[in-house]
Amino acid sequence: MADSEKTCLFLPPSPPCLEIFQLSRVLDLPPENLIKSISAVPISRKEEIADFQLSVNSLLENNDHSRPDIHVQATRLAEKLKCDTVVSEISTGQGTINFKINRELLTKTVLNQVIEDGSKYGLKSELFSGLPQKKIVVEFSSPNIAKKFHVGHLRSTIIGNFIANLKEALGHQVTRINYLGDWGMQFGLLGTGFQLFGYEEKLQSNPLQHLFEVYVQVNKEAADDKSVAKSAHEFFQRLELGDVQALGLWQKFRDLSVEEYIRIYKRLGVHFDEYSGESFYREKSQEVLKMLDSKGLLQKTVKGSAVVDLSGNGNPSAICTVMRSDGTSLYATRDLAAAIDRMDKYNFDTMIYVTDKGQQRHFQQVFQILQIMGYDWAKRCQHVPFGVVQGMKTRRGDVTFLEDVLHEIQLRMLQNMASVKTTKELKNPQETAEKVGLAALIIQDFRGLLLSDYQFSWDRVFQSRGDTGVFLQYTHARLHSLEDTFGYGFLDGFNTACLREPQSVSILQHLLRFDEVLYRSSQDLQPRHIVSYLLTLSHLAAAAHKTLQIKGSSPEVAGARLYLFRAVRSVLANGMKLLGITPMPCTPKRTSTY
Repeated sequence: MADSEKTCLFLPPSPPCLEIFQLSRVLDLPPENLIKSISAVPISRKEEIADFQLSVNSLLENNDHSRPDIHVQATRLAEKLKCDTVVSEISTGQGTINFKINRELLTKTVLNQVIEDGSKYGLKSELFSGLPQKKIVVEFSSPNIAKKFHVGHLRSTIIGNFIANLKEALGHQVTRINYLGDWGMQFGLLGTGFQLFGYEEKLQSNPLQHLFEVYVQVNKEAADDKSVAKSAHEFFQRLELGDVQALGLWQKFRDLSVEEYIRIYKRLGVHFDEYSGESFYREKSQEVLKMLDSKGLLQKTVKGSAVVDLSGNGNPSAICTVMRSDGTSLYATRDLAAAIDRMDKYNFDTMIYVTDKGQQRHFQQVFQILQIMGYDWAKRCQHVPFGVVQGMKTRRGDVTFLEDVLHEIQLRMLQNMASVKTTKELKNPQETAEKVGLAALIIQDFRGLLLSDYQFSWDRVFQSRGDTGVFLQYTHARLHSLEDTFGYGFLDGFNTACLREPQSVSILQHLLRFDEVLYRSSQDLQPRHIVSYLLTLSHLAAAAHKTLQIKGSSPEVAGARLYLFRAVRSVLANGMKLLGITPMPCTPKRTSTY
């Protein structure tokens, strides 16, 4: 919790945190300059060091004063500080000053804060005070219509959903856009293909599957028959020119596709504020070409296509093609038109594109072209790239479509559930299996850097022990069950003296760090900070559950422990929801208790 008066964040405002103000006077720095130097101490398995830590090195980085040996400086500063009713112990480490908080005060204030703030716990931290509320556009998922939802779009979907969730939780005005791949030469092929091989009955009964089959077939025909390829080219030209018949067929493909996608997004727990697409900008992209030409930025090639030379000297790697030789638009042209239109429509402070790392060069060029066109707001556009998932296969072989993955998730979880005894009969085992399975998938995906490729493993995904989404769901369900079983009459209050055990203190110390973790993720848009935090919290809860018994304890002790576990469950649920995971109140019992 790197915020001003940090040790007072969860503590009564009076008496004030004298240490911060003493340091402020000693260093001749305003208290707010200490914000980034104080943090909650991560849990150590070896020893309980302290609750908060002041990094003297970080503190003095922006200080013009002379800097003697950092350890000596830390010792000198610590000697000038005194314990009070809030801080019970002050010590020094390697360039740090460590503070231990009065245990009774720590317990009471942390637990009260968690329960009172509910879903806003951590978000009300001083770290986020004064944070300007911004208008943020997040473009993510973006599947190609008339094609089944490919697993290649899954990462964009869950990552974009996380970023939008986090930004909304921080109070920003977020617009979620699904920018569909609904235009381009592939629709020339599809239109021609449907005229040759399509069936209206099949289109109505299973639209995406039938369109996929048609697309595969027409591609094969076009490779062998030049007349088919020519027909496809002519069909797309008719689309670009606004031919009513061609547009009518295209619109039918689009409407059926979006209807199918919405059904799948509902299963994923994802929603959008706007479904747009490249087709929206087929006319506006022509305006972009005129603007580029009027500014002298458009260059014609020998073949008749139009390009923008971003290097100014003909460097091939810095040339972006914006128009085909026949005058039709390209992906880059439509992205330029879309960005300009969104600024007019939303007046955004930030626009985030979530796509795979293979499109990094594309977005660099789009942002650069916007800037040389005179749009300074291009600096507010950001690309969040991600790596490739390797080895995702079902028992039937390589996975192509997301629905195959969802089916496999549900099947495997149902088998896992059937192999162990359950606490009670589940009302909807299929839904539970899918929600737990999606949590497993998301946690595996979010554990590392988004930019990294990773090897997918079904066995690792569905482990009930270790750092998995299944473990998170089991922990949440177990804690929820405790409240259902013992909660009545125990949650009106608690005695802080009943939570002095090391397991209780470790949990309290970890709860203190939640705002820091949210802050780190808000800065780099990486979910791994939250994932790591939640997994550690789950392990701490599992260890505490073994020793901090509720059944058989006195009402006072049982009530205090239940309050502690309730706080853990609340923070677990908050973090899981940010990641796009639905916390399940009831899941199958593990083969071993924890």
